[in-house]
Amino acid sequence: MFHKSSMFGVAMVVAWVIAAWAVAARAEPLALAPAGNFLASPFSRMLREPAGDEATSAAQWRRQVVEYPSREAAGTIIVDTAHTWLYYMLGGGKALRYGIGVGREGYTWSGVETISRMAEWPDWNPPREMIGRQPYLPRFMAGGPGNPLGARALYLGSTDYRIHGTNDPSTIGHRVSSGCIRLTNDDITDLYRRAKIGGKVVVLPADRDGAAAPALRRNSSGQRMTAVIIPH
Repeated sequence: MFHKSSMFGVAMVVAWVIAAWAVAARAEPLALAPAGNFLASPFSRMLREPAGDEATSAAQWRRQVVEYPSREAAGTIIVDTAHTWLYYMLGGGKALRYGIGVGREGYTWSGVETISRMAEWPDWNPPREMIGRQPYLPRFMAGGPGNPLGARALYLGSTDYRIHGTNDPSTIGHRVSSGCIRLTNDDITDLYRRAKIGGKVVVLPADRDGAAAPALRRNSSGQRMTAVIIPH
């Protein structure tokens, strides 16, 4: 059995703890965190930041100025499909290099096009053929962060090919699309500010050994046949 003196001692300790807590509460009252502050916490950064190989991969594809001797004029875009790089020519043998995602096997192409249109947060209308294969897809998706075309799009000639952003940056450096060229939303926004309608785009063959990739086909009347592109 506890003596009264022991019980009195325990009660005093509990009372002291409660009093200390009350003082601290008065000194630093509980309050809601400022709006948007959750993402600034170390724990949330752990949840958001890639780790291990994923972090290394993200750094590998970061845009940077590189040496790139070429006869193409400044402002030309060169897509190195085989090595998943896009070069924006700066002149003087230098280019701004971006990591990209390209067409998967059987969906790559090569050739020369021009930028025919540019759009910010473009809408997406899946082609009829694509809906035939995947009937669950929406017939229309308004532009925005959830749209597979991402933040910006550069439309190439009269084809369905585009250089566009993506809401899935983990696909950069991979062969995942049906011919479209994708960049991170940050990179496509940067490229969008530099590119101009009418700008030249050179798409190199997909074969790392230099074999020609299928060029855009033409029908019997000589008109270019547009490809059906799946942007994701």
